[in-house]
Amino acid sequence: MQILFVHNNFPGQYKRISEYLKDKPGFRMTAATLEGNKQPSKLIKARYKPHREATKGVHPALVSSERAVLMGHAAYSGLLPLKQKGFKPDIILSHSGWGASLFLKDLFPDAKLLTYFEWYYHCHGSDGEFFRSEPYGPNEELRLRMKNTPILHDLAAMDWGQSPTQFQHGKLPAIFKKNVSVLHDGVDIDFFSPAEGAKIKVKDGKVLTANDEVITYVARGMEDYRGFPQFMEAVSVLQKQRPNLHVVILGSDRVAYGSARPDGKSFKTWALETFEFDHSRLHFMGLQPLAYMRDMLRLTSAHIYLTAPFVLSWSLMEAMSTGALIVGSDTEPLHEVVTHGENGLLVPFFEVDKLVSQVNQVLDTKNDYNDLRTKARQTIVEAYSTHDLLPKYKELIETVANGSHITT
Repeated sequence: MQILFVHNNFPGQYKRISEYLKDKPGFRMTAATLEGNKQPSKLIKARYKPHREATKGVHPALVSSERAVLMGHAAYSGLLPLKQKGFKPDIILSHSGWGASLFLKDLFPDAKLLTYFEWYYHCHGSDGEFFRSEPYGPNEELRLRMKNTPILHDLAAMDWGQSPTQFQHGKLPAIFKKNVSVLHDGVDIDFFSPAEGAKIKVKDGKVLTANDEVITYVARGMEDYRGFPQFMEAVSVLQKQRPNLHVVILGSDRVAYGSARPDGKSFKTWALETFEFDHSRLHFMGLQPLAYMRDMLRLTSAHIYLTAPFVLSWSLMEAMSTGALIVGSDTEPLHEVVTHGENGLLVPFFEVDKLVSQVNQVLDTKNDYNDLRTKARQTIVEAYSTHDLLPKYKELIETVANGSHITT
């Protein structure tokens, strides 16, 4: 079976399944990705790049649609030379939303298309309005609804779909849900496992261990969608109350999800200007190898994970798999994996005082929460392990490729 992966940041969500299939007989794999993607992979045989930006002055609601068409055009053009050389995939696995998959069924009409649906936008009662005191107005409604245009095209063109969590699946239009499986990418429970003796070095050369008082935070960017402002405000209070507390933050000083600040400042710059910190105990470590993150999660006293009603981060499940104690936001995405008082702790997203109180309680009585750490690990082992999910993923690929999921 010839599989084509199409993902702007390959391997992305396809990292685990592509590694799993590489040693399985009967599978050949090829990948296409953005020209600027710097992640190395022997599977990448085609690259693409939109030839221009969206048209200046185009209707604001059409900007995302035009960008998607430009991306789809680029992916088509980037893959065309492979087709001209005889390349013929049996199945295409493509990530929806950016537009790269828009024209893949035109380029390879005989291939089955298994599309990964991460998010479907809603004008009301969803992530965007989570930060607003009043509903979106007409202009925002038009813009948000039209952001779904490439996703709707993918839903119409797919042979089958995949969504990683029940919460994310639940955002899809009802008419399509029956043709989209809920299947998470899986967590490597052997790598992300508890272990004694973990240690990490922070930028001043200090080495932190489980004997230190440490709280941690991980996100792709520093933004309101992942509660960075609330986290930093809580840190400023906690540092004053706890002179031995160290805070370790992994992530880039950028906005990966949601909107930038209207004043042009990054959320990190704003936080450092707004609150007081002991910078000798505040460690911004940028992006680090997975082994560093794993060891950080092994030694943390509490891992803070806050999110708007949006895509659930891999890092939350990886933290749970290491046996980290989760102090998370009481928001819908977390309810699927964290039950307050059983395998983690949940606090209101916007109530910084309650976050501070909960973290203080944890740090004062760390050993009282060992059972929650054990059960957090157990949750991932039982429901999200790659040992169980990757065989199911392989079966789904084979089933879609041979047409078993096709409805008439």
